[in-house]
Amino acid sequence: MAIPALGHPCWQKLAAGGLSKIRTQHLGTQLLAKRIERSTDPLPARAAEVHAFFTKWERILPTEIAQLTTV
Repeated sequence: MAIPALGHPCWQKLAAGGLSKIRTQHLGTQLLAKRIERSTDPLPARAAEVHAFFTKWERILPTEIAQLTTV
């Protein structure tokens, strides 16, 4: 499954707290969710960080990527 473009609304939703709804056993994804949750960065910056993370780890996170647009 392809990663949605950065302009897709799912990234804003994930950065606004939706990332905690993703079911994952991947420690890096769990840590990212906690960091984004506590971040004081503007929403677009957090959304870009989440997008960059999933773009980097696309090959090892197919289950998580399948959930991105369902949040």
